[in-house]
Amino acid sequence: MLESYVTPILMSYVNRYIKNLKPSDLQLSLWGGDVVLSKLELKLDVLEQELKLPFTFLSGHIHELRIHVPWTKLGSEPVVITINTMECILKLKDGAQDDHESCGSSSTNRSTSESTKTAVKPRRIQQATPDPDLPPGYVQSLIWRVINNVNIVINNLILKYVEDDIVLSVNITSAECFTVDEFWDRAFMDISATDLVLRKVINFSDCTVCLDKRNASGKIEFYQDPLLYKCSFRTRLHFTYDNLNSKMPSIIKIHTLVESLKLSITDQQLPMFIRIMQLGISLYYGEIGNLKDGENEDLICHTKDVLGNISGSEDEVGKDMQYISPESYAQQDDDQQQGWVSWAWSFVPAIVGNDDDEGYCVGIDDGTTINPQKLPTVKDPIVSIGFYCTKATITFKLTEMQAESSYYSPQKVKSKEIICWEQEGTTVEVLMHGEPFFDCQIGFVGCHALCLKSIMGIKDFEENMNRSDSEAYFFHCGENLSTKGMTYLTNSLFDYRSPENNGVRAEFILDGAVHKEMYTEITGMQRFGAFYMDYLYTMDSTSGKVSGNQPDVTSVKTEDFGNIQEMSSKSLIVGPLSLRLDSSAVHRIMKMVVCALEHEYEPYSKSKLDFVDGAKTVLNSDEVAALEEYIPTRITNFTILKCTVTIPMAEFNLLGHLLPIIMGQKSSSSFLNTANLQPLRPLPCIQMLVDKVVLEHSVPMYAEQLVQTVSSLNQPSDNLLHYCYAHCYLKIFGFQAGLSSLDVNGSYSSPAPVVPPLSTAFYGKMLKLPKCWSKWSNVAVKECIFELPNLTIQATRAQTFLMQTIWQSWAYTGNVSSPVVNEALVNEVFQLPGVKSKNPLPTLEGSIQNVELKYCSTSLVKCASGTMGSIKICAKAPGDGGKEKLIPLIQGPSDTRDLHSSKWLNESRKPESLLAPDLLAFTIQIPQHKDYSYSSGAVLLVSVQGLTVNIDPVLYTWLVYLPQKRSSRPMQQQSGSVSLGTPVTRKKEDEASVGSTPLAKQQSNQASEYASSPVKTKTVTESRPLSVPMKAMLSSLESCNRSPEERMKECIGVVWNAVKRLTLQLEVQSCCMFIPNDSLPSPSTIVLGDIPGTVRSWYHGQAHMPGTLVLCLPQIKVMSAGHKYMEPLQEIPFVVQRPILEEGDAFPWTINLDHFSVYTLLGQQMTLNLIEPMGCTSTLAVTSQMLHAAGPESKNSFVVCLHVDLESLEVKCSNPQVQLLYELTDIMSKVWNKIQKKGVLHHSQAHTESASGPAPPSSPIKSSVGTAPPDTSTCSPSADFGTTTEGESLQGGDDSPFSDSITLEQTTSNIGISSGRVSLWMQWMLPKLTVKLFAPDPENKGTEICVVGELEDLSASVDVQDVYTKVKCKIESFNVDHYRNSFGEDSWSLGKCGGVFLSCTDKLNRRTLLVRPVSKQDPFSNFSGFFPSATAKLLDGSHQQHGFLSLTYTKAVTKNVRHKLISRNERRTLHKLSEGFTDGSPHFLHEILLSAQAFDVVLCFPFLNAIASIFQAKRQRNQKEKRKSPGQPMRTHILTSRNLPLIYINTGVIRVFFPKMDRMQHNTEDCKTNKEDTLVFKIGSVSMAPQADNPLGRVVLRKDIYQRALNLGILRDPGSEVEDRQYQIDLQSINIGTAQWDQLKPEKENGKGRTVPENERNSQNPALEWNMASSIKRHQERRAILTPILTDFTVRITAAPAIIFTKVISPENLHTEEILVCGHSLEVNMTTSLDFFLSVAQVQLLQQLIQANMAGLEPCNKAAECVSEVTLLDQAVLT
Repeated sequence: MLESYVTPILMSYVNRYIKNLKPSDLQLSLWGGDVVLSKLELKLDVLEQELKLPFTFLSGHIHELRIHVPWTKLGSEPVVITINTMECILKLKDGAQDDHESCGSSSTNRSTSESTKTAVKPRRIQQATPDPDLPPGYVQSLIWRVINNVNIVINNLILKYVEDDIVLSVNITSAECFTVDEFWDRAFMDISATDLVLRKVINFSDCTVCLDKRNASGKIEFYQDPLLYKCSFRTRLHFTYDNLNSKMPSIIKIHTLVESLKLSITDQQLPMFIRIMQLGISLYYGEIGNLKDGENEDLICHTKDVLGNISGSEDEVGKDMQYISPESYAQQDDDQQQGWVSWAWSFVPAIVGNDDDEGYCVGIDDGTTINPQKLPTVKDPIVSIGFYCTKATITFKLTEMQAESSYYSPQKVKSKEIICWEQEGTTVEVLMHGEPFFDCQIGFVGCHALCLKSIMGIKDFEENMNRSDSEAYFFHCGENLSTKGMTYLTNSLFDYRSPENNGVRAEFILDGAVHKEMYTEITGMQRFGAFYMDYLYTMDSTSGKVSGNQPDVTSVKTEDFGNIQEMSSKSLIVGPLSLRLDSSAVHRIMKMVVCALEHEYEPYSKSKLDFVDGAKTVLNSDEVAALEEYIPTRITNFTILKCTVTIPMAEFNLLGHLLPIIMGQKSSSSFLNTANLQPLRPLPCIQMLVDKVVLEHSVPMYAEQLVQTVSSLNQPSDNLLHYCYAHCYLKIFGFQAGLSSLDVNGSYSSPAPVVPPLSTAFYGKMLKLPKCWSKWSNVAVKECIFELPNLTIQATRAQTFLMQTIWQSWAYTGNVSSPVVNEALVNEVFQLPGVKSKNPLPTLEGSIQNVELKYCSTSLVKCASGTMGSIKICAKAPGDGGKEKLIPLIQGPSDTRDLHSSKWLNESRKPESLLAPDLLAFTIQIPQHKDYSYSSGAVLLVSVQGLTVNIDPVLYTWLVYLPQKRSSRPMQQQSGSVSLGTPVTRKKEDEASVGSTPLAKQQSNQASEYASSPVKTKTVTESRPLSVPMKAMLSSLESCNRSPEERMKECIGVVWNAVKRLTLQLEVQSCCMFIPNDSLPSPSTIVLGDIPGTVRSWYHGQAHMPGTLVLCLPQIKVMSAGHKYMEPLQEIPFVVQRPILEEGDAFPWTINLDHFSVYTLLGQQMTLNLIEPMGCTSTLAVTSQMLHAAGPESKNSFVVCLHVDLESLEVKCSNPQVQLLYELTDIMSKVWNKIQKKGVLHHSQAHTESASGPAPPSSPIKSSVGTAPPDTSTCSPSADFGTTTEGESLQGGDDSPFSDSITLEQTTSNIGISSGRVSLWMQWMLPKLTVKLFAPDPENKGTEICVVGELEDLSASVDVQDVYTKVKCKIESFNVDHYRNSFGEDSWSLGKCGGVFLSCTDKLNRRTLLVRPVSKQDPFSNFSGFFPSATAKLLDGSHQQHGFLSLTYTKAVTKNVRHKLISRNERRTLHKLSEGFTDGSPHFLHEILLSAQAFDVVLCFPFLNAIASIFQAKRQRNQKEKRKSPGQPMRTHILTSRNLPLIYINTGVIRVFFPKMDRMQHNTEDCKTNKEDTLVFKIGSVSMAPQADNPLGRVVLRKDIYQRALNLGILRDPGSEVEDRQYQIDLQSINIGTAQWDQLKPEKENGKGRTVPENERNSQNPALEWNMASSIKRHQERRAILTPILTDFTVRITAAPAIIFTKVISPENLHTEEILVCGHSLEVNMTTSLDFFLSVAQVQLLQQLIQANMAGLEPCNKAAECVSEVTLLDQAVLT
């Protein structure tokens, strides 16, 4: 009877999965009680269909199947099913294979699973019901008892998964499932009315998982270490039923416990491991085939590592029991897609059935099929799945050489552990209730990571090193199980306190809101110490019942959005952790990254960006409203509590071998030598602490449909748009950093704070599927906001040195040995508590506040805007009495509007308010596309508020600090360069990795010895290893050898591209700099850090105000053409009223500068101006045209024009100001020298460049700094710039000796713009420059003199081209007058001699007549012995009419202009003296043209002496100049024809007057005697040219060179290698005579106390002039009679400087030798006769003049010291 019921149940199952079975055989043997079946093939298709996995079974068979049925004791003994050796091989399904199954199906996985089940069910029922009558009740209950107590034993389960070259194999020695009692002991149990519970246990023993690589033929060559070796674990199952007749349990609990889990991964397994994880993620996201939610049982373990926590124990569970899958995924991936829950759900009946031995095929299935109306009443059970692991470790190993092995079996690989992760108390719990509720919690109590053995040849943790554990552990998080207890097992079936173990029915929270209240971050961290994650998914139906179909990502209809509300939230929290990134840890982690990158696999999924727009569904208004109401979103919260990161100095640094590989470059196959690491203690380190980091991320659940729907609406609301973005918030609280040091015991010293606690926040959003939004150009694709309320950094100089050392130890890759740290420095930074240092160092503290930055990009533009509230920098220095004094150094924003004049010191000034505008506000917008033809150019708006700066001497103290060197052990230079160990290792290193350790860097330490001798340099560079490709070497050299000018040109090109369409608006308020010569601490009474307030309080209150120089920089406004002012801070993106479309439309820019001034503050409340406030307006224009270059790249040529109109400039100066300036420059230069001496500022390693590689032979054109590249067209004489005739025919008709000569200035003005890449033209206009000098009168105590120099109408222009630079300067008039005033008077009167010192007008009588004896009156006496000099003609040709002075300076590239300067009749090819390509000629020719009109000078030495005393600064007593020890005299030749410029000078008449002093003049006025009292010296004209009419013969030292140059005819060519240049100076019609001052002096010198009106010289008043015509005429007729001493004579001087020939010895390193060919020669000729007259009166006058003037020179020092306060007050009055 029983057989007829039990047999079909067993039969149906065996038959269902196993091929070729005869039911009759099976039946017969079953009735015997035992059945044994051997070598069975599994029905693979049925398995695939049932399991719905994304895998295909390649093979599957069972070696032996035993079924034991104790027919006689069925009520008390279990049925035992034993499987011996079951083997399956799987591979991934091809996408095509399952397309026919799921293509076009819009049903969800749940429904698919239903359909497959129903397809199978009818067959099961037919087989299972031979007897149509239902069994009576007792049989029914007996069958249930049998089913509930079935034992299943599997021995030797073998699973294998293959893909590409990966082989994943799993072997479980035995797994046994049996029923247990309430104490979990094996028993025969039944469900009773009192206890509706069934318990089972599954024990797994010896599970091993391997991951290996197979070759192309499918064979595994080397066996890797197993991932998991012989791991055992046990699972407890607990079923609760509602009543005895329940077909399905209402609560299912399945919990697994692993005591110890040891995973090992080798470097070769790592890429495969990652591949398997990627497979899991791709399956999960449905990127493979169409199986969105398929699970891969084989990966369960491997995907664990994404959160770095578990490992494969449940992996094994999964292999046998499908139920483990959900939690593995939950933990494997943060972004849970909901679809797979329904997939997992479809297994619940199978699980239950599995444990019930498929009993429901009779019970449940029959019931449900026969009574279909009962179907909805089957409730979904609550399922709880748990995985618990007491201790897990993951070890990463590096494989080494292969160990010897037998010939046939694969070899085993020897491996070495380098890093290990240990984890305690791991929990994974999943709770699900149908589809509407799914929750997964993961946590662990504690974890840490440690370093093992050695890495990259550095033996840092070998066994014999005796290093403490604390040094090996570099990462700690959470707590120990010993202290925490067994909290991780709470409420599990393994917890004796859990309700199930105490016979109580468990309660579950199945409501999202209650769940969130219950499971907060705090409760999570109380249960687990290190990590806690809670993932919750709920689905509420607005219509009251949950629809059967849970929407699938690919198939949601838009109307489904409304009636189902889905919610997914994840919160992850990481407990207190500490991480130490020392060399050992960093190298190991980097090595792992390198190993992970070593194998490239094809990606599983193609990116979805190119999806095709389907027919977009257009929604009606109701649907839009429903959509507005609820949009499903995924939310992730990630929190880190109390995180400490320590970065010590690198003890060794071989990152040069690893970083290139990570950056994607080729790896250097390098040999690493082994070395033992001597740990360095104390080890300085940077410690960073963060209180809390919170990251929130939200993303729409069904982005694709949502975006397609919303983007198709005409006017989507802001709310809908908001949901189309992925949002991310990052908040950091309490970040701080400091310096600490690690001592020998492994403990840290208390940190010296560098960054006090700060908080910051960042927000970003990114548009999903931007391709959908192509028509919305104003929708932001990306948006970021950054906020930093306050950032403060404080450090002493010693601390910055230490940080620099730490940085350099990491930055310079390639050193094997430990760097050396200066002990004194460490002791200075980390002082022992209670020990006071002798002289504490000043601390610099800078803070910036309220930084806000915003970035936004749309499909057309990228834009950014931002503000910075304020900046403050101050110094804390030790003060008197142990108190700290605070010295403000920089403060902004600061109200600097009134600071340009010193009035503010005496007016009331409001303190800086908190409502001050932001210091900096800017907005910038740039078009996205470089080749835009339709969009406008970029826009930049900037506004900077005022800034005050105090350059205090405490800053110099801070900068100059140098740690003392200790002699106890060899110390390193403190520049922080890292020592390089022994030379041997260095050489090996170099050969090992060329690319990563540049030689130049290594040799910089020994640079001095190389730089001196060229021979050494060569030997060094030739030892460069051969593995460097030659091309790479050459290209790197080219980049080194590019001249600064070429780099500059490239830079200009880049800048031009940036600004050619830039709308610019720049506003910078004035910046005021105070430079005191002594510290200015801030008094406690004023607002902290207010610099003007500090200065003012010192100015008024303190007894001794330090001398202070105040430099008020101008406020700047720059506007591009046609732009109207906008607010600098705009909402981005924004639109400009007049966008710039064409290139160059932005120009010209208008630049305005206002309120530039300089003044000094001296003690006793005195202010003296140096430069009165002034400003200027300038216009900058740039044009560009494309050059059609011969090469492939066409380059632009630029013309930059700058026109500057300055306002009048007034400069004042007196001795105290000079003294102050002298002191300040003295202090600064000393500081600069100290800094340079110790090399804090790293010099550019110019001198080591020669050691960095052999330079290719370069022409001198290349080698010189700053020349144009060789242009072949310019070398031949015929190819010419512009027309040459213009220049040549200038002086054609004249026969004078240099009639043919052309100045350089004319030559260069013919060169067209098109020749060069960049040309610059600047013009300055200055209407008036006034210089006032104040000095005490040396003769009369209590009076003061003031010298006023006025230059009017200055104009200067600069023209810079590729081949020449030209500066022109013109001055309309120049006069110097002097005034005097007595003590206490306000008015100033003209000084002695009519107050004239230098005049270019006819203020002094021009009509002087030289009286001569009759015999000498000669009709031609006015002419000199020469015709007007050629110089004069040349200069008149080049200089148009000008005022007082005109000066032109030209510098041109020799080879470009040389052939034009050679006179026409000797045009010929240019010859070179030196052989080969080397050229010894100078690179540049210089020329100066100067012409001046007539001017007068009145000389009076005491007066000059008084003026000179202004510029005498007293040295401090102790500053004796150090005499330099006499060394080898350097042989330099300065005055040579190579170095001197071509000089052309031409002046008008120069008269110098020596009047007698006033004392004598008073007497003469009384006597009315006409006594001559003035000596007059006059030169008719001065002219100079660089060619001599009558050249001197030379004394030749090297006749061979001279003769060769003579034969080639290049001696007279300007700029040739051997040039015999001779200068000729003509001084014409010189005479000396005496005259009366009254006849010479300005006529209006009668009013004594009258102040001279400023505009006297400029005013033109016709009426006044007509009225005064008679007196003017009389004044014009006034003549001055001169009595001669020397009558007219002329002097000619011919000077020939030395000739030097520069011989280029080796062009490679530009080594040259200078050879002296001829020395200097000089000849002076009087070309006319010399007549000499002398009277007694004249002798007397001469003697008086000499006496008066010499007497004035004696007390020069006293004069300098008699600067009385009187003087200063007077000057203050005048200013």
